[in-house]
Parts: sequence; C-alpha cells; structure tokens
Amino acid sequence: MAMTPVREDGRLGSADAHPAFADPAYVLRRDAIAAGAAGHRVGAPSPIVEYTAAEHGVWRRVHAALAGAREGRVCRVVEEACRQAPIPSDRVPQHAEVGDRLRELSGFTFTLAGGIVPNKRFLGAMADGYFHAVQYMRHPAVPLYAPEPDIIHDVFGHGIHLSSPWFADLYRTVGRAARRVDSDDALDLISRVYWYSLEYGVARENGTVKAYGAALLSSYGELHRFHRARIRRWNILDLVRQPYQVTGYQPLLFAVDCLDHLAEELHAFLDDFDETARERHGLPPLSRRGSMGRRPARP
Repeated sequence: MAMTPVREDGRLGSADAHPAFADPAYVLRRDAIAAGAAGHRVGAPSPIVEYTAAEHGVWRRVHAALAGAREGRVCRVVEEACRQAPIPSDRVPQHAEVGDRLRELSGFTFTLAGGIVPNKRFLGAMADGYFHAVQYMRHPAVPLYAPEPDIIHDVFGHGIHLSSPWFADLYRTVGRAARRVDSDDALDLISRVYWYSLEYGVARENGTVKAYGAALLSSYGELHRFHRARIRRWNILDLVRQPYQVTGYQPLLFAVDCLDHLAEELHAFLDDFDETARERHGLPPLSRRGSMGRRPARP
C-alpha cells in the first residue's frame, strides 16, 4: 500500500488522507475499543484495554517527542504539572491508573468516552470532577498526528492539566456554568471559551508567548508552530464571536497577559453565567460552525 507522505513535523503531506480512515483493521480496532462507552454512566469504571505491542510503541515514541517539544515552549505551571502527571514513559496506561492518581492530586478523574459527547454532558461533568476521555490509540503509521482526540491527547493534554489543582479549578468553573444552562446557544458560548483557553490557550511569560492549552501540549506539530498563528490579546467578548477550526493547525490564538489573568477572566465570565449571558454582554447570535461536542479532531 502506498503511504501518504509525512513531513518532519509529523503532519501528513495531504490534509485529506490519513491511514486511520483507510485501514480496515485499524478502524475495527478503534471501533471495538470505543464501543465500550456505549451506555456508560458518568463515573463508572472504564473497561481494561489490552493494548498491543504496536500501540505501546506509538506511546513511547510520542512520549519522547513531546518531552522534547515542550522544552522552552510551555508555561511554568504546565512544567510543574508535568512533573506530577501520571504519564508512564514505556506503555499506554489504563484509565484507572491515570484517574486514580489525578483524584489524589486534584479531585478529578477520567470517565469513559467513545468519541463525540454532547456539550451538556461533556462540559457539565467537569462540575463533578469528571473528564470524558477515550481509550483508543492513533494509527501507528503516523504517530505524531491523529485526526481525532485519542488517549495520547487526553493523557498528555488533559491529564497534565488535571494534575494541577489550579487548572482543575478552571475545569470545574466551566462545568458549573454548563450545568446552569440548557440551550445550544449558551452551551456554544461556553465551548468557545473552553476551546480558546483550556484547549488552545497561550499566555505571555517573561515577554514570550508560551503554550498552556491541552491540545497544544499533546501535539508535537502545534508545539513547534503555534507562534506562527495570528495571536491576539485575550478579549473574551472577541473570542466568543470566533468560529474555530476543528482540523489542521489553529490559525488564531488568544494570549492572556499571565495565567492569573486567565483565571480572573474565566471566573468573571462564567461564575454568574446563565441563559441571559449573550444578551447581557451584547453578543450577536453565534454561527454554529465549530461547535464543540466532546472535542473535535485534533493533531
């Protein structure tokens, strides 16, 4: 089988081609693991997955690549969280292994997802300290890129965040806001704030823009090139007007002056968030392009 060309940054030569979509054996494996989430109750134990030697090999390669890519590119609070995060270097961990340690560190744990999770459930579960995470692994032919969130994204991104009580407080803040609303419009507002902060957030630190968002921390390619994005100063009323790009590198990021500024802004916007938020802040109706629902596909 002819392989899709892969660039040095781990991305595919063609954005439309990926072996994960063309390999029947991989699709069968991925779907079999994802099927364990059918009817799963939030907080119930995740099933054990017997990962293959190839899947463990992908984990080891990505672990080494991300460790190098984070050097000098991430915020100090992320560096501190990395030292605490339950991320083995030699094998794919089970959900319980990661979740039990996260509970000790921040009160959070993983709950099982099979892919797309509705906004209300995904965001709202954070209020109770549950983060929806998948168990399947990306295709071994392209270990530094995945067309959807996988266990590497969830552990190396959100697992690092949730090793820190500071980040865990922000996740709970998002969750509590989502619990208070039901309309698609209100949940879309929250998801955009979540997207441009806890998924794709950057901050200025000692005069340099550094990464802190989970999707950046878990992506070798994004860590190497997020400085090439258009970086605007953080303005929450500006960012919630922006549709976001769910595939490929992010063309637009919002930088907070510091992470204390981020916490102040998120609490100010979300602590009293309700169905009237759009009207109170003078926001126009939102385009549905880019709406979350679990998290969209990510490298």
